[in-house]
Amino acid sequence: MPETLLAVELDAAAATLARVGVREPRREAAALWGGCTDVSPGEAWLRRHRPASRDSLDRFRGAVRRRAGGEPFAYAVGQVGFRTLSLSLDRRALIPRPETEGLVEHVLRWERGRGTGGIVADIGTGSGCIALALAVEGSFEQVIAVDQSVGAAALAAANVQRVRPPVPVEVRVGDLLAPLGGARCRAIVANPPYLTDREWAELDPAVREFEPRSALASGPDGLTVTRALLQNAGRLLEPGGLLALEIDERRAEAVQTLALTVGWPRLDIHRDLFGRPRYALACSPEDA
Repeated sequence: MPETLLAVELDAAAATLARVGVREPRREAAALWGGCTDVSPGEAWLRRHRPASRDSLDRFRGAVRRRAGGEPFAYAVGQVGFRTLSLSLDRRALIPRPETEGLVEHVLRWERGRGTGGIVADIGTGSGCIALALAVEGSFEQVIAVDQSVGAAALAAANVQRVRPPVPVEVRVGDLLAPLGGARCRAIVANPPYLTDREWAELDPAVREFEPRSALASGPDGLTVTRALLQNAGRLLEPGGLLALEIDERRAEAVQTLALTVGWPRLDIHRDLFGRPRYALACSPEDA
């Protein structure tokens, strides 16, 4: 069988993507090749006159078909970058956003001023991105990653094996805080679903039709999961422990009011890189 030049495959992929209206199809084709083979799009372009391996071609052609069918890029290539990590990803879990990298940064910044050790729990872990980033970059002694979805938990566990973090990361299946049992955590972190049911219904089809609804929508006011975490996380934190949540920018004031209503002495709202109120941080009393 004659060898296939990468340039021929990239041209065919660009034509396929152009037919379904993908913007900048040549750039997208090169990015898909890079995502499937762990090379940069620029490197793919430099290698375009070389033959491509059969395994690489099979992965690439499958990714092009999925992308042409409307799947988001990260699902099409089956992996995603998050901070320093490269993680496996599929439709069992939400695609990590840059804003969530900022949530991790706030937790790490808080931790640096308070010494090492303790347990951190990531609630609604999905792909395991938050849990693994904290395990790799932080100085906690144990990470517990929780998800109610058996499929998402299995994906997170596979990523634990992929990353092999320097501290134990235990994946547990169950609803919100329940799998923590009686553990006392130094920090509890979550990127909970925070859209209203109506907002979810109005999402772009590329999100609504492919990403798990349970990771996006949270009841008629978008606060069902956030409310449960605010009501119950305090009893599982060490004195002075941190609760860190990603929130919807439109509900920052409501989250702050809710926190004070259910007994948190203080909750601070921090802005993301785009200047939007995105992170809610609260600490349990030092004498709890």
